Amino acid sequence: MNAGCHRPPRSHRIERLDALAPADARAVRALVADATAHDDHAPLNEHALLHLRHPEAGASKHLLGRDDDPGAELAGYLYRDVSRGGPVQAECVVAPAQRRQGWGRALVSTAVKMVAPRPVQLWSHGADAAADRLAESLGFRRVRELWQMRRDLRAELPTLGDVAGVRVRGFRPGVDEGPWLALNARAFAHHPEQGQMTRSDLDRRMSEPWFDPDGFFVAERDGRLIGFHWTKVHGDPGDGSGHGHPVTGEVYVVGVDPAAQGAGLGRLLTLTGLHHLRDKGLDCVLLFVEADNHTAIAVYRRLGFSHVATDALYRLDP
Repeated sequence: MNAGCHRPPRSHRIERLDALAPADARAVRALVADATAHDDHAPLNEHALLHLRHPEAGASKHLLGRDDDPGAELAGYLYRDVSRGGPVQAECVVAPAQRRQGWGRALVSTAVKMVAPRPVQLWSHGADAAADRLAESLGFRRVRELWQMRRDLRAELPTLGDVAGVRVRGFRPGVDEGPWLALNARAFAHHPEQGQMTRSDLDRRMSEPWFDPDGFFVAERDGRLIGFHWTKVHGDPGDGSGHGHPVTGEVYVVGVDPAAQGAGLGRLLTLTGLHHLRDKGLDCVLLFVEADNHTAIAVYRRLGFSHVATDALYRLDP
């Protein structure tokens, strides 16, 4: 969420849409790109960005903010995920030129009223101070933090090593989807997003320009998948990632079957991906990790990562 909350707009209207027409979708993508360039980080999370590029009937709803002036450009946008149960998940962005005019407050307040009495959860990306103040002023409380950590790939990497009885290989599209989804569900059984990934979620990501099976590593023992490291390369203006930085590698997801934990498999998989990204000629790699996952953070720090930014999740219980 990127939003100002000072002066109310002189005149504005908020459109409530179940689906975006092509022209509206283009306007939203342009707004997101403008905000990304201005703030140096994407204002919406990957789930929202994917649904903008690959609409799924009934999966999301939208609020568009515009001045009443004819031909006015989009001032703000709020994405509401309705594909899952539980609290309503929302993401909000306001055009840089329209901030501090109340658009963020108008969009979020409208969404809260529309879904009441259901709880609402709202992300603030990149530790945006104005968005934090807005969320708190509307009664939201911070319930979760996600750290972004980075590492210079030009610094020396530890050697790979191995784990007894484990083979690490590349993901095979058309073969590994089902076993991987089962492994992912086991590895992230208690994770609020990753653990709920469906086949359509996986297919959507595999259709993205950044997807590369050569950077998707799986570990198997006796023919059964027990771990994986899915890497990502983004930042190219043509990749559609929405990230506002030069070409960068990412430790996208590392997962290990609970039954295989404690043997060093997570470290091996992480290093396999880091070596791959370095060998592709990349200078930097990032990752996202729960701020309270102290064990994982300690591992990443030992591998040379440092904390550079924080995303915050806010929740309102009407």
